[in-house]
This record gives sequence, structure tokens and C-alpha cells, in this order.
Amino acid sequence: MQASASRIEQAILDLVAARGTAKSICPSEAARTLGGARWRVLMPAVHRAALQLALAGRIDITQRGKRLDPSQAWAGPVRFRQPGPDR
Repeated sequence: MQASASRIEQAILDLVAARGTAKSICPSEAARTLGGARWRVLMPAVHRAALQLALAGRIDITQRGKRLDPSQAWAGPVRFRQPGPDR
């Protein structure tokens, strides 16, 4: 399963916009949107695209509700949301 970085980025942006400012999405939602039953193979690409979006200030990557610094490596479950102050 292949999906371009720009297509993955757009899927992430569309999903976080649809979710609104008060909620976040799971990275697997973007992968499932693009990959259907084969979504798992897209997860590394989804994480790479999210990192680029976060570095550009277009999304926040969060863990346990707190915004992560995109310049730092992360491990464990994360979520994506529209940019904003820590909630």
C-alpha cells in the first residue's frame, strides 16, 4: 500500500479539522481512511507526515493530553489535533 506524503498530510488535516478544536484523532484514523483493511502498513508514513505537519505548526501531536515538542522523539501512543494551547 502506497500513499503520497501530501495525500497522508491532507487526510490528517481533514480529520483534525472535522474533529474540531476540542478533540483529537488517533493516527490510525488517517491510516484507515487511506488504507482500508491494510491500514497498518501506512502507520510509519502517517507518523512521518504528522511530524512534518507539527514542525510546520499545522497540527499538534499530543500524548496523555499534553502537546509534544515535535523536535523531540516520541514513543508510545499519540494523538493529533488542531494547533492550540495545551488543554
